[in-house]
Amino acid sequence: MNNYLILAGILFGYFNLWYLVSRTIKRNDVADFAWGPGFVLLAWSSLAVGGYGHPKAWLVNILVTIWGLRLAGHIYSRIKNKPEDYRYLQWRQEWGKWFIIRSYLQVFMLQGLFMYIIAWPVMYINLNTSALGYSYIPGIAVWIIGFAFEAIGDKQLAEFVRNPANRGKLIQTGLWRYSRHPNYFGEVTQWWGIFLLALTVSGGWITVFGPMTISGLILFVSGVPLLENKYRGRKDWEEYKRKTSVFLPWPPRQ
Repeated sequence: MNNYLILAGILFGYFNLWYLVSRTIKRNDVADFAWGPGFVLLAWSSLAVGGYGHPKAWLVNILVTIWGLRLAGHIYSRIKNKPEDYRYLQWRQEWGKWFIIRSYLQVFMLQGLFMYIIAWPVMYINLNTSALGYSYIPGIAVWIIGFAFEAIGDKQLAEFVRNPANRGKLIQTGLWRYSRHPNYFGEVTQWWGIFLLALTVSGGWITVFGPMTISGLILFVSGVPLLENKYRGRKDWEEYKRKTSVFLPWPPRQ
């Protein structure tokens, strides 16, 4: 059987398991928690299916594991002992009698499909028996920049929200002074770094649809637009929006 089909089957089983968990505990936001570990599973599974490849491919998997487990820990701390995320609550109300089937298809199966596409550079590296070339340093550097932005941005936001004095306020300090979504910028940047690593493998350019997909989702579908719509109309948000770059970090306008 084609290795990519085997990996698709593993991912299908993974998200079916999480769907069953969501039905048991009655909250669909476990899909957010499953996001990072899903990439970790796909990375190591593809390495195993590919016969453990070249030792340098392990480096890519270690990077994905660091990112995925950190993200899972961050999301767990965000959702534990709290109601279901507002986005999923809204869908629960809007979908009515179609909630069960739409949850399965639009939350879990669709997320699995996107994960499979985004992770293609990782799978390509792990399933390719040729060694990574010596030009892998730029990819690692870009990944580190992205990881720093996402991790630091998430940490700054979490600390801001935990402070009772900030209740009802918008964070506009730290990395959030230079971008309205520094954590999203970091996540996208990391995947472009992984793509640069895939370019060191013969034919790796074909995996460009991976970082393009995560970029499109965050910028135009499920990331930036959802959060921006949540705050639309607030006076402090409109002022913050006027002076702060939406995505790429940039000095604020006066």
